[in-house]
Amino acid sequence: MPVYTCITVQGALSPETKADLAAEMTRVHSMINHVPGTYVNVVFHELPDDDVYTDGRPAQPLLINGWVRTGHPEAQSSQLVAEIAAAATRVTGIPARRVLVVIQNSPAHFAIEGGRVLPAPGEEEAWFRAQKEVD
Repeated sequence: MPVYTCITVQGALSPETKADLAAEMTRVHSMINHVPGTYVNVVFHELPDDDVYTDGRPAQPLLINGWVRTGHPEAQSSQLVAEIAAAATRVTGIPARRVLVVIQNSPAHFAIEGGRVLPAPGEEEAWFRAQKEVD
């Protein structure tokens, strides 16, 4: 359901670090938003050094843009963004001052996964059950 896109410069993260970060982001998201890890998507985009700037100068930040379904409690969303940012620093070693995490949202019915419109937060159990019946 959620999609996290991590943008860095080429070579900033090893394949092992990417795998560890994806696993930790999945764990955090699953714990806070109560969905199985199988529904958490993490994508990495690596750009050339001269394609990423901060303050008008070439930089090497870690930019994480997440999408989630509208309707999660505000405190839950604040916890999610804080824990994803902390995990990014802990796993990658990139200082917190160079990590930016933004969580955006839209109504669940604006997205389809597995050929089915996503459920609103709190309606996942019935959605999962119906998915198992189709499989």
